[in-house]
Amino acid sequence: MPVSTEKENALATRMKELGVSESDFEETFVRSSGPGGQKVNKTSSCVHLVHISTGLSVKCQRERSQSLNRYLARKILLDKIERVQKGFIEAEKEKIEKIRRQKRKRSKRAKEKILTAKHQQAEKKSLRGRVVVDE
Repeated sequence: MPVSTEKENALATRMKELGVSESDFEETFVRSSGPGGQKVNKTSSCVHLVHISTGLSVKCQRERSQSLNRYLARKILLDKIERVQKGFIEAEKEKIEKIRRQKRKRSKRAKEKILTAKHQQAEKKSLRGRVVVDE
């Protein structure tokens, strides 16, 4: 099941939009791993694609066909290049930094503040108990 010409043309236009040419890629074929038995051990259907100028690399062995893996590897690599060019990486870094700040240890003062608030809440709750009349 080779890739249709429409998909190849769409990929080519996307490469032009991003300013990437076929000569910017370094392509090697490796033997796949995983299930497949003898077929996988004999054929080199895994595609390792490197974009030389940015250093981004992709390894694709999703399908059994080498031609389909070549197409998919190019598509994934173009996605990565687009993210780098459009600054999505900065947004992802900010998101990771925000999560890191959320997970870090609280300061001593913040812990004390939380504890005093908890004690005050506990005292309020204890006052809500039953009223006992002494006779």
